[in-house]
Amino acid sequence: MIDLHTHTLFSDGELIPSELARRAKEIGYSAIAFTDHADFSNMEFIIKNLLKVVGGLEKYFGLYVFAGVEITHVPPELVADAVKKAYSLGAEIVVVHGESPVEPVKKGTNKAAIEADCDVLAHPGLIEEEDAKLAAKNGVYLEISARSGHSFTNGHVYKMAKKHAAKCVLNTDTHSPHNLIDDQFAKVVLMGAGMDENEVKKTLFNAEELLERLLKRRYDEKNR
Repeated sequence: MIDLHTHTLFSDGELIPSELARRAKEIGYSAIAFTDHADFSNMEFIIKNLLKVVGGLEKYFGLYVFAGVEITHVPPELVADAVKKAYSLGAEIVVVHGESPVEPVKKGTNKAAIEADCDVLAHPGLIEEEDAKLAAKNGVYLEISARSGHSFTNGHVYKMAKKHAAKCVLNTDTHSPHNLIDDQFAKVVLMGAGMDENEVKKTLFNAEELLERLLKRRYDEKNR
């Protein structure tokens, strides 16, 4: 399982990074990203502290670990600045909290996130066709969410992604230990979004592709 959207005690998650990584490893994860909720007020704090632990967790737990943020409820007009700042502070992955059907995210956030070239647009809700087209063009992954509530529109997200050749990834949006899932349940979530077996395999491959992007970015950053 590759899961690139989770939360720790640095926002509204229940676990410190070390415990979250260990629990993920125990159920078969090969990669995890900590992407705590952030805006301009706490972004530096989150990234600085997550970066303190990722190296050690990777070395001693034996899975890839990334420090990132989920830009959350930032006005659409400021999303691009927030994404740019997150990367400048050292975030290894930037997720943007999309227009979920169960939260009052301001309309226009999906488009702003895609235009800002974030890595993943999380739970984009009833994403519009033009935004799905733009995601395909910009290489922004659309999230299929395993989290209750956010998952209500998974079918629509996948329908739009498939129609416009945008790539999807599955993430858990973990806040609690029981939100972590194994490979078998991951396939159930994807099939529930309307995928057949080949489409499930393709979506899981997309996660591997995104992981490769993150590792390359890390390598390039270290060799500057």
